[in-house]
Amino acid sequence: MAKEINEETMENVCILAKLSLEGAEREKAREEMQKMLDYVEKLKELDTDGVEPLSHIFEEENVFREDVVVNGDEREAILYNAPKAKEGQFQVPRTIG
Repeated sequence: MAKEINEETMENVCILAKLSLEGAEREKAREEMQKMLDYVEKLKELDTDGVEPLSHIFEEENVFREDVVVNGDEREAILYNAPKAKEGQFQVPRTIG
């Protein structure tokens, strides 16, 4: 069994996580954290000798594509829908005095 989570540990966790747990809610959180620690202890029993570390379970590697522009310069078509345009750019109301 993993180290038992006592009241002092719970207080530290609540302070660090900025939680205000009281009564049954605090006890439930303590029990759930204890279950997590027990599970990690159980995982330590597994024999992992000769097992390569993984970043994910799929054997495939990242496939990158070339960064190719496919839609070209459509500035005029885009600005056609703008309420106001000036010098090839959207014109918007001034927001800073």
